[in-house]
Amino acid sequence: GNTGRTHPSMAAARPTIAYLIEPRFPGGTSAAVAQELAVAKTLGDVRVHAVSSAMYPGRAVAPVLEDALDRLGLSLIWDAPEISADAVILHNPAFLKFDTALATRVLTKHLIVVTHENFVRPGGAEGFDVRHCLDLIDRASLALQKSLAPISAHNRETVQSWLSRHPQARWGVLPEDWHNICDFELTAPTDTPRDRRGRHSRPGFEKFPSLDVLDACFPATAEANVLLGADLLLPDGSIRPHWTMFPFQGVEVERYFEMIDFMVYFTGSTWRESFGRVLAEGIAAGKLVISDPQTAATFHGAVVEASPDQVDGIIAGSLREPARYVADVTRAQEALGRFAPTSFRDVLGRALWMDAQGAA
Repeated sequence: GNTGRTHPSMAAARPTIAYLIEPRFPGGTSAAVAQELAVAKTLGDVRVHAVSSAMYPGRAVAPVLEDALDRLGLSLIWDAPEISADAVILHNPAFLKFDTALATRVLTKHLIVVTHENFVRPGGAEGFDVRHCLDLIDRASLALQKSLAPISAHNRETVQSWLSRHPQARWGVLPEDWHNICDFELTAPTDTPRDRRGRHSRPGFEKFPSLDVLDACFPATAEANVLLGADLLLPDGSIRPHWTMFPFQGVEVERYFEMIDFMVYFTGSTWRESFGRVLAEGIAAGKLVISDPQTAATFHGAVVEASPDQVDGIIAGSLREPARYVADVTRAQEALGRFAPTSFRDVLGRALWMDAQGAA
């Protein structure tokens, strides 16, 4: 394994690293980039380029990303006609799905495209027009090496599945997962858990499961049911009087976590998280997190695997044995260490120094 020692080529000169991003993403993409920039600055000279894609209007940068740029003393360069750097890292190619061209010309030794969104959804449908987005990037780029960087094992499966259907696609795949950095302040779990349940995500029909699944996970028998990001459910405020619902960013996330002891997270049947950063946030906040087996697998035992009809039993068991609740959450928080900044620094370092024959 990598011991963290400097690669021989690093001693000669710090590489130039250019990020190419859509900075207006409201969810996990911007949060992941925000954490990543600090690590990248320890390895090379970083510049951050923004694209005015057709996905979002205006120039309101995601607050978490804006804060990180200010903290790191990095400026945001909008719509540069050309980017030249040793490595160019483009996050989430799906931002190009409404565009007809990528106007920025990219010149680099290694172009790395981080695949935040799954290429294939449950059932086999494409998650977005992958070929269109990758072709726009390909046509705008001159690179010695072009690599896709999956962010989890499941995300990797979808990328490789798509590539197997499109053998003409000229992209390699990095051998290691480009995982989210989970560098959160940890809150100790309560030793007196109560049946207070919650979920949060950005709004979107694909993010939320069906009403019968929500009913199973957030029943009237629970002391509290808090749904953050429930914009689509709010127009009918009486849909379930035992649910406390907030729009996305309608309450501080810290306040939301104060209102719950169990985070229960299922999505629509045609959607699966590529990483699930909100689950890591719940673990760090000292909550027992429950999700479907495929989503939970990313966290290597830190998230409790369940189906919706098993949620009541899991929570009842934790309430009967508060010491087990504390032990389970504490163990889950320890497991987040595999997503620490030092772990990602090794992944990034190996990608930066990979030669043209190093792609998987």
